[in-house]
Amino acid sequence: MFNPNRINGFSKLLGVTLLSATLFGCGNDDKAAAPDAKADAKTVAITAIVEHPALDAVRQGAIEELGAAGYKEGENLTINFQSAQGNMATAGQIAKQFVADNPDAIIAIATPSAQAVVSGTSDIPVIFSAVTEPVEAKLVPKLDGSGTNVTGASDVLPLEPQVDLIKELLPNVKNIGFVYSPGEVNSTVTLKNLKAITSAQGINIVEAPAQKSSDIAMAAQSLAGKVDVIYTSTDNNVINAYEALAQVAKEAKIPLVSSDPSVVERGAAVALGVNYLDLGRETGKITARILKGEKAGDIPVYAAQKLDLFVSKKYAAEQGITVPQSIIDRAQKVAE
Repeated sequence: MFNPNRINGFSKLLGVTLLSATLFGCGNDDKAAAPDAKADAKTVAITAIVEHPALDAVRQGAIEELGAAGYKEGENLTINFQSAQGNMATAGQIAKQFVADNPDAIIAIATPSAQAVVSGTSDIPVIFSAVTEPVEAKLVPKLDGSGTNVTGASDVLPLEPQVDLIKELLPNVKNIGFVYSPGEVNSTVTLKNLKAITSAQGINIVEAPAQKSSDIAMAAQSLAGKVDVIYTSTDNNVINAYEALAQVAKEAKIPLVSSDPSVVERGAAVALGVNYLDLGRETGKITARILKGEKAGDIPVYAAQKLDLFVSKKYAAEQGITVPQSIIDRAQKVAE
């Protein structure tokens, strides 16, 4: 027999059930947002061949720029940093571990670390930084978009201004000492190019190879009495042991000129080179673009545009020279 009260009761029960389901469903949607947010979080692995002020500045600049792009460490960004402490075997081990961890991107600072990472993966986006000769180092086949999983930021700089600076500092220069690591491709290419420039000007380059940072002082000592000045590039072993090099320069009264401005605080008389904090920021910008979906191989390699000139009157005096006023007048930083 038809009972309207039963129908009304069922309708009420159905309504309550639907309301409960709706509320329960809303609760699930709110909770489901957490995995989505977590999925938006990124992991970036960073490795450097060694820790010294220039390479540390690159890492700092990259992390700062990632934060500016919305990827904030501790919130939606995990940073895994490992230094190889100047050891190539360690650089290889770090690269192998990073590839196994499969982060969203790997930033590799300096050529040896970049080579180790690039040789280990063709899938994970790799962004190198502080690499002078990325093509010579076989990191990318070309600079205007590699078509691979690799791009980055280069600290390449023209050598002509370096030679001009040395000649301005020492107008009668005849012999330039060059302390370098023969196993670092950046340094061997720099040596080759430096010789090509100076030989045309009647200036001789005296080589002082050093396999390890601990060999730098001995290599510098071999130049005493043979050179008018020692020029150093961004060679990581050299930069890592710059205080030892500066001590030799002080004792032998040989001026030090560098292409890494950070070492003016550690013993160089004059330096003209890349601002590594800015280079790191450009590295961070590239990394952020990749995290947002761009392909590494579509992004051209960035080349540093701005050079900083730093002077240390103190170290110049210790090394037996006075820096000309013409250099001091255009320097961004002059340390007394």
